[in-house]
Amino acid sequence: MTDTAPADMTHHMSDPEQAQRRILRVLVASQVLSGAGLAAGVTVGALLAQDMLGSTSLAGLPSALFTAGSALAAVAVGRISQARGRRPGLATGYLTGAIGSAGVITAAVVDNPVLLFIALFVYGAGTATNLQARYAGADLAAPGHRARAVSTVLVATTLGGVTGPNLAAPTGAFAETLHIPGLAGPFILSGIAYALASLVLALWLRPDPLLLARALAQTARPDAVVPAAGKATDTAEDRGGVVLGALVMVLTQLVMVAVMTMTPVHMHDHGHGTAASGLVIAIHVGAMYLPSPLTGRLVDRHGRLRVAAASGITLLAAGVLAATAPGDSVTLLALALALLGVGWNFGLVSGTAIITDTVPLATRAKTQGMVDVAIAIAGATGGMASGIMVAAAGYPALALTGGVLSLALLPAIAATAHRR
Repeated sequence: MTDTAPADMTHHMSDPEQAQRRILRVLVASQVLSGAGLAAGVTVGALLAQDMLGSTSLAGLPSALFTAGSALAAVAVGRISQARGRRPGLATGYLTGAIGSAGVITAAVVDNPVLLFIALFVYGAGTATNLQARYAGADLAAPGHRARAVSTVLVATTLGGVTGPNLAAPTGAFAETLHIPGLAGPFILSGIAYALASLVLALWLRPDPLLLARALAQTARPDAVVPAAGKATDTAEDRGGVVLGALVMVLTQLVMVAVMTMTPVHMHDHGHGTAASGLVIAIHVGAMYLPSPLTGRLVDRHGRLRVAAASGITLLAAGVLAATAPGDSVTLLALALALLGVGWNFGLVSGTAIITDTVPLATRAKTQGMVDVAIAIAGATGGMASGIMVAAAGYPALALTGGVLSLALLPAIAATAHRR
């Protein structure tokens, strides 16, 4: 290992549990802020594109763009974290998301779709960073508590994630007083939230969890030959764990993004306003993150594979309900989106635990970043395909297809369980 422990973390090495508690507190604070930035843009991104382009078939493009942007950001954040630690990686990612938010507002003011699409791509860095933060929570956690550490970071997103969509209407009204199109209002909130999250991490994420974990590993085995970062060897079992963990998170992301993206458009087409769609998305985002403490305990207690299987079944139920719910029923659509969020949560926590268990410290951040690239590409695919499919076959067909697709997780999980 080429990294050495910085001087400011040396005194934490004798008490890693205390350092972990501090790190989790800082991560929780940043996730509350970033959750607002993430959810605000999701709520109106599709509607803003539909309004500027006048086409429902391209309404899924914003989601595709900012998830594609998150793929590039996941690589960058992962590599920065690998080389310099979690703090500079995460802070840079959130700052980039804030810049993208400012670009979206500018594009709306000048009515420039090309600038809008470029800005949404940059805005995606906030999404990638929000997800990458979960890995930082697990760096110093004991193996039997990793899922719970991940879930602590994820649940912190709930407050901002639920608040953000419900501020869509007020921020829209505020934007109009500034002569900014109302649909761009939530991006004012997202820009401020991402910038503050970056500041919190840059100032207070000390000691750096990944660098401290490496230093502790070196101290625990002073005579061991530790490979340099990025040079560790792996085994067939390691590769199998990475593939399974990635598959779980990729499929859950694909299904979740596709259905979530087109739900506000589906509701708008049935006469619902921004407030109603904001409420449904708020419930969905809450369901994505609020169950995290329970999910973490289930994963640590009952195993990664069982919770991953539960993810596929829950997503199927969500797809069936969304497909059969009347378009004028906010209650049933909200329930369907809640199940969609819970299924995603099961997949993300269990998949993250599988990856973290499998990958050695020497290559952890880089591998985690590459896995999140696959997750982002899946989200981009789901976002792009969702608008095309709804235009061609309708929202019920999209929701049902997503539910059925999620069942592909079960054979892969069964095969892995059989090998063990």
